[in-house]
Amino acid sequence: MLFGSKNDKIVKGYLKRAQKINKLEDQYKQLSDDELKNAFTELKNAVQANEKTLDDVLNDSFAITREASTRVLGMRHHDVQLVGGMVLHNNSIAEMKTGEGKTLVATLSVVLNAMVGKGVHIVTVNDYLASRDSEEMGKLYNFLGYSVGCLTDEIHDEVLKKEQYDCDITYGTNNEYGFDYLRDNMKTRAEEKVQREHHYAIVDEVDSILIDEARTPLIISGPVQRDTVHYVQANKIALQMEKGAKAD
Repeated sequence: MLFGSKNDKIVKGYLKRAQKINKLEDQYKQLSDDELKNAFTELKNAVQANEKTLDDVLNDSFAITREASTRVLGMRHHDVQLVGGMVLHNNSIAEMKTGEGKTLVATLSVVLNAMVGKGVHIVTVNDYLASRDSEEMGKLYNFLGYSVGCLTDEIHDEVLKKEQYDCDITYGTNNEYGFDYLRDNMKTRAEEKVQREHHYAIVDEVDSILIDEARTPLIISGPVQRDTVHYVQANKIALQMEKGAKAD
């Protein structure tokens, strides 16, 4: 094709923005740790005050996240990873090859979207990955002032579970999120729920979780709160009713 496909044009646009992010690298590299943290806090405050949108601060947020990652984790985001982060931020699926660093890619979009203060959920396929990534990537998030929680099947206490959900960033498996959602919908009072509002989530191994795992439904049951005899009586009355008839 002479002008390339639609996807080629989209990727080209992302690459142009990646170059703009690269131009900010020297600026943030010269800052001390405290100055870098303060620069990020200023961005976050501007977003929460509705002075700027996430798209407005994306370039600086990605540049700061990359510099923080280099210092804390010893890993620097490459251009292809910057593109992956932009794709995730735009609510799309990013297909990464083995070795391209999916876990590191996610940090860019996580850091950006957590600025709003409504929480970010990261969905993994098993407890091991949730624990590993929350611990390893948590060092980066903590550096930037975020709290990190992790849900595993070993956590049964609802107070402790709610603490994990109340963190800025929460890691967990699809089953943990799903069953907690079902249990929350069986609660009679809002304050008894463990989950916070659903603002933004990143799904790792999206094909496995949303296709393969989706074949097995999540089912939960609870005790019946009232005697079913009332429903039987109501049904008998309903069967005696005639269409169009008026009660005396």
